[in-house]
Amino acid sequence: MRLALILFGAVVLAFVAMPLLIVVPMSFSTAVSLEFPPPGWWTGYYAAYFSDARWTTPTLNSLGIAAAVSVLTVLLVTPATFAVVRHRFVGKGLVNLALMLPLAVPHIVMAIGYYAFLADIRLLQTFPGIVLAHTALSVPLAFLVLSANLKGFDRGLERAALSLGATPARTFLHVTMPVLWPGFAAAALFAFVQSFDETVVALFISGRDTETLPRKMFDSIRTTADPVIAVVSTLLFAAVAVLVIAPVLWRAVSRRRSEARP
Repeated sequence: MRLALILFGAVVLAFVAMPLLIVVPMSFSTAVSLEFPPPGWWTGYYAAYFSDARWTTPTLNSLGIAAAVSVLTVLLVTPATFAVVRHRFVGKGLVNLALMLPLAVPHIVMAIGYYAFLADIRLLQTFPGIVLAHTALSVPLAFLVLSANLKGFDRGLERAALSLGATPARTFLHVTMPVLWPGFAAAALFAFVQSFDETVVALFISGRDTETLPRKMFDSIRTTADPVIAVVSTLLFAAVAVLVIAPVLWRAVSRRRSEARP
């Protein structure tokens, strides 16, 4: 049984890693288009990515939009989560359903709705419009993460702070926030990734001056199959790998330092 599980895990790992074994070599290729195996090796397309405003501008746009979405999502989801988890009120089920609805509706349907709505309020092809649309898509994920953390929170800590004379605001800042900060961080991270990776809605509501990186990649592979796409994919994978491995290494180093202390 154990051997079967190991083999199954190896097959899944190979399936997940297989695209990387193709994309990463293509990012160092000398071919004028996406070609595997590469006819030669160089780093010219990396230089082209960092020096071409047609790629760096959408990258910066996506980073700025995702950062704004993560902040706005946490600000909106926090009071909603506390209200739904801690209080009983008429229509609570409908509110919970409304918060989760973007997960059930196909993105293409959402994109058409956002296109019509943002056009009516003159926010189509603008950064505020993209931020609002991506925030609506990020709310369900952030709500799930934060509500799971809040349900496991010991409210006795807040009651103790209140009984000692702390105001509700000070209690939230000095008691609730420090305990729940991993949940807030995870919710913000999910919102950031959701916005940075979103393509369908961006194709409808973004414009030439507000182009996001996923839209640029989609347009590029549809028209020219530019090898810079492989460069972007490789850099994104490297960034994710660093974010995943860095905390593990940090904990390992901290553990060794604590064990080495007399």
